Amino acid sequence: MYSREIHVISDGKRSFVDFSTIAGTIHPYVTAIHLREKAKTAEELWAGILLLLAAGVPIDKIMINDRVDVAVCSGAAGVQLANHSLPVSQVKQCFPLLRIGCSVHSLQQAKDAEMQGASYVMFGHIYPTQSKLGLAPRGIEQLQEIVENVEIPVIAVGGIRPEHLTDLVRCQVAGIAVISGVLDASDPLQAVKEYSHLLKKEC
Repeated sequence: MYSREIHVISDGKRSFVDFSTIAGTIHPYVTAIHLREKAKTAEELWAGILLLLAAGVPIDKIMINDRVDVAVCSGAAGVQLANHSLPVSQVKQCFPLLRIGCSVHSLQQAKDAEMQGASYVMFGHIYPTQSKLGLAPRGIEQLQEIVENVEIPVIAVGGIRPEHLTDLVRCQVAGIAVISGVLDASDPLQAVKEYSHLLKKEC
């Protein structure tokens, strides 16, 4: 069985110093470290990338949310696009070697992202989460539908805890993305190790 991916995403609340410290500890156990910082300028994102590199995070594990320019200029692994970002097709045309993730919230969006050349889609939120208060989770059934109807990898995101991994693996997801489950843990390294161990066990 292939190895499922673990993506850890910044929460936009803690300092880059704190986030890079956590990232420097956990990166051997994760596939990608995402800078998802909607309020930060390109210059601030650049500074954040430098901190991640100084903490030992390999550049080929860093994904930048939305900002294609920062991703390309830094040599990051790729960019995570949202519904307000540049079209996947345009980014793919200009930067064919860039890994392009696309956040989606429906089957049609997932199909569109695949058709335009996305490397993978990130679908959620699957479970209730503090970052989406008042919004009903999309759940396992919708996730399963997307996995069964696109060929590119599907990464599940949103409120994912270790006890959810059995059901997620049954859906044949390519991986998971986690925010609070790691960043808010009393021991982020131990939390990541638990996710990693359980994913391998379920495989």
